[in-house]
Amino acid sequence: MVETILVVGASGKFAGLVLPELAKRGAEIRAMIHHDGDEAAVRKAGAQDVVIGDLTDPASVDAALRDVHRVFYVPPVALPDEARVGKAFVDAAIAAGVRRFVFSSVIHPVLSALPNHALKAPVEDAVLNSSLEYTFLHPTVLFQNFAGAWDGIVTSGVVAEPWSNETRFSRVDYRDVAEVAAIALTEDRLLCGTFELCAEGWLNRHDVAALVGEVLGREIIPRRIDPRTLPGNAQALRPMFDHYDRIGLRDRRERRLDGRYSRHRRGRGDRTGSPRAGCDAARPRDLRPGRSRRTDR
Repeated sequence: MVETILVVGASGKFAGLVLPELAKRGAEIRAMIHHDGDEAAVRKAGAQDVVIGDLTDPASVDAALRDVHRVFYVPPVALPDEARVGKAFVDAAIAAGVRRFVFSSVIHPVLSALPNHALKAPVEDAVLNSSLEYTFLHPTVLFQNFAGAWDGIVTSGVVAEPWSNETRFSRVDYRDVAEVAAIALTEDRLLCGTFELCAEGWLNRHDVAALVGEVLGREIIPRRIDPRTLPGNAQALRPMFDHYDRIGLRDRRERRLDGRYSRHRRGRGDRTGSPRAGCDAARPRDLRPGRSRRTDR
């Protein structure tokens, strides 16, 4: 029997990248979107079925989950009452008979002082205290975060963020995360695993500016934005900015025993114990001029 996969937030910039990865694998996909105007786009990306829903509306969540066997869940950015909404969604999935739950969480959800991290932990807790099959994805800082500022970077020649130029971060392209999510939803090798996902390197803003400059063929200047100058709706993120200013976010890629780099770290819950188990051994995307999509393919 073909099992239906529900992709929550399928018209979003992150879950939307999961759709074509599932379609490549011949999955039966139901897309949950917030606005009916996005239906054509998600169908083009691979969804066969589309439902309009709102995570804060239990009736629409129940309708979206009807006859669904597997779920990809990523909450919207700055979702009000995120932990409660997420736990309610887990409860609804269990009640609907969902068997597998793949949660796109965040790197280090134990960082209790950072709401955008800590609010993911209660959702993971709800899954772990159920009989659901699960995979937790912990991506670090996303390269897609530069997309909204890209035109300004190109025009001004400056890459700027509201924390120190010197603190270092692991980063990842969400297209790679989406590929891992599709593996977790359609295969069994990532079951009961937690995967910290990052690309190569611990980059400060000088490194990022150098990479952008390599792509654009000219010098790009790194700059720190004073977070006090940001608009009011960004002030809720001040704890995150302060943490990033002092510490950054650190993860590292793991070398496999066969000498090749793993694109993603092996889940702690891997049931085989094999260093080859988990995600495939391809490297992350390399978008610099003259480079292939993957550095080892």
